[in-house]
Amino acid sequence: MEIILPTAVIYCENNFSKVDGKTANGLIRYSKGFLITSVIDSSKKGLDSGLVLDNKINHIPIFENLREAVNNEIKIPDTMIYGMAPTNGRFSIIDKKVILQAIKLGMNIISGLHEYLCNDSQIMKAAEISKVKLFDMRKPIPSKDMVVFTGSVADTSEIRIAILGTDCAIGKRTTATILEESLNKRGIKTILINTGQTGLIQGGRYGIALDSVPSQFCCGELEKVIIQASLTEKPQVILVEGQGALSHPAFCTSAFILRGSQPHAVILQHSPKRIFRCDFPNMLMPNPADEISLIEKFANTKVIGLTLNHEEMTDDEITRAIIDYASQLRLPITDALRSPVAKLVDIVLDAFPQLKNPSLAAQ
Repeated sequence: MEIILPTAVIYCENNFSKVDGKTANGLIRYSKGFLITSVIDSSKKGLDSGLVLDNKINHIPIFENLREAVNNEIKIPDTMIYGMAPTNGRFSIIDKKVILQAIKLGMNIISGLHEYLCNDSQIMKAAEISKVKLFDMRKPIPSKDMVVFTGSVADTSEIRIAILGTDCAIGKRTTATILEESLNKRGIKTILINTGQTGLIQGGRYGIALDSVPSQFCCGELEKVIIQASLTEKPQVILVEGQGALSHPAFCTSAFILRGSQPHAVILQHSPKRIFRCDFPNMLMPNPADEISLIEKFANTKVIGLTLNHEEMTDDEITRAIIDYASQLRLPITDALRSPVAKLVDIVLDAFPQLKNPSLAAQ
């Protein structure tokens, strides 16, 4: 039976393929929940989104505005997804006008910002008149329904691997998504736990927008989701999407992920050409060796490989970086998007050889 996905336009004005457009970038690469029809970004109007993002044509066009995006379709798309993740977590005045325009056209709205659609009286009134739905992906459940960490995650039987990074918006979710798909294709049942809004919008079955949860409950809520996935799916591997960086002074989410998931191993993502942390121009990027040392001292786990974000890098630079980091770190190194996927899978299989025989690993 063919599954018909709801259609969606992604609003990403002046940010598509950039760091703050990471939600749009992720949805263009991968979406189980929506059929993406187009992207709105006037700075890249007329271009193919796949060509802009990954130099691969995907036939999802970029339009200057919502009107053009809608006029390109036979039927008005079901939903408009807010595809940006600005540091301040808020809508601009222009953003709000576009949201109201989409609502008037009868489109549902999905947002992953900390500023909730349902808290805006004008947006709520417009949605009520047009009979559309508003989805705030970062709005947490009431605290009375949250749980604290118990340590029960240690009793589950699967191998847990966290995909962490040296910075925000560095490709952790993309690497985790590729790894999940690739391991499943090898016959190794794998479930990805999403910890941010983008993965949930993409259609992730298990997850929680961790940075919207009060700190007292972060570890417990993540543990709860992992246990639910473990009991329901009985996977051999659970991957946990990282957020921020353990060394990043502006964010604590990585610490909660390490504590709440109790991973057996970590894969670290790094961008060799990134000098400063994104949105923090006075904050130098850490050395991967220092981040690895910090992770292994902070948690009872082991970093088993390094994956690269190739932003601003040529193919020759990627090859050289892989060789240099392998020599420095004595770890397997790969680029999930530019190198053969088998190299990413081998990082896991080399660390956990029992997975090379799926029938034995499942016992």
